[in-house]
Amino acid sequence: MKEQFNHFKEKRMAIFSELVKRYWNEELTNLGDLDILALEIKERFHFDDEDMQFIREHIRVAMGLDPQSEEGYNVDIKALLESRQQSDTVISNISGACQYCGDEDCACNDICKYEASTYKRGQGIVIDNKRCLTCGQCIEACDFGALADKIEFIPLIDLLKDPKEKVYAAVAPAIVGQFGDVEMGQLRMALRKLGFVDMLEVAMFADILTIKEAFEFNALVKNEEDVFLTSCCCPVWFNLTKRNYPKIFESMSPSISPMIASGRFLKALYPGARVVFIGPCVAKKGEAKEAPLRGAIDFVITFRELAEIFKTLAINPAEQPSDEKDQASFGGRVYGRSGGVSFAVKTVVNRIAPHRLLKLKSRKVAGVKECKAVLDRLAQGLPVEFNFLEGMGCAGGCVGGPRTNIDRADATRLVNQFAEDSLILTPYDNLNIMKILKQLGITDIEDIVHNPRMEAILSR
Repeated sequence: MKEQFNHFKEKRMAIFSELVKRYWNEELTNLGDLDILALEIKERFHFDDEDMQFIREHIRVAMGLDPQSEEGYNVDIKALLESRQQSDTVISNISGACQYCGDEDCACNDICKYEASTYKRGQGIVIDNKRCLTCGQCIEACDFGALADKIEFIPLIDLLKDPKEKVYAAVAPAIVGQFGDVEMGQLRMALRKLGFVDMLEVAMFADILTIKEAFEFNALVKNEEDVFLTSCCCPVWFNLTKRNYPKIFESMSPSISPMIASGRFLKALYPGARVVFIGPCVAKKGEAKEAPLRGAIDFVITFRELAEIFKTLAINPAEQPSDEKDQASFGGRVYGRSGGVSFAVKTVVNRIAPHRLLKLKSRKVAGVKECKAVLDRLAQGLPVEFNFLEGMGCAGGCVGGPRTNIDRADATRLVNQFAEDSLILTPYDNLNIMKILKQLGITDIEDIVHNPRMEAILSR
């Protein structure tokens, strides 16, 4: 076993940090400069000459590029990043790591047995992208650097530094507490220091989708045997159902996720704007690139990546002044943990149909294993005691995502606390929603379901 490959997650972030620092300071101009960096990384972490390809591939993936390339050393990096000449693959296998692993019971053999996306093949890993849910758990399981997800911050730097560009940060509900004892208003100011125009809570757009799904549930669940599946939030849950349970998929809401909604609304309100989603999830990187959804979100940055960016550029959110804005309801903010979607939708169903005889009875499942188990039960036609099904691909929901910075239990507690701090009880009471809708010519909240323009924005 080569010790140089152990604990590679930390080393990968060190590579990313060097890229951020050098590109931000305009010290990287061509691929020859990247080879200089590769040599420095080799010396710093005591790699051998035969490991240079492994290092170069990790550098490329940390720049948002495909790992293998045939470009010459004099290629201009800015031109390469602007062209984005790369595939839509999010998770890549990196050359050279598996042969040194030495672990016959390597975690990558078992981590995807519920979705069958990675396979051990001798001295390397083969990824079946048609089946991969991009949940990111395989990357977390492998600490040897054999798998890596693309990081999209380097292509974003030029936009953030361009005063003509208007770049908005749309932050996931699970962001609370991910950067220490920091108020959301302080985080907003830290992101402005990076060059963002403003920060918006994706929870506000979750409020809009909650109302849509509540109306859909009220219209579609009429009998005891009817079951409505939420499509909100989680691309792992959505794709697992769509690919493996097509009959059950017919009972899933056609709604987009709050992330995609944030991008579509912001671009409708501010033509020419760029939108960057910041969250705990690797799968969101894939969702942003899906053909029906492409263009809503320009880049996806994870909490872990953003923490490294702040550290590298010496921006401490805790030292910033606070610019607080109460944008989302209690219901929208608890989307960050398992059960949050169910709770939020139920509060709105109770508002729009208070005398409904068939009440919303929810079931929440989290983690691919639990999601698959309940979908198998539905597929077999076995009786269930719920009519609203919420699934999330990570244990605990988004707070348990593979790119979080804090413990899941702490994150859940902080999400609940932040939700309780909201002055807006339910999504139906969120006046911020009506302000947005009025700017788009919508005057009635029920038009979230019935207006053609809303249908175009909120559906896949």
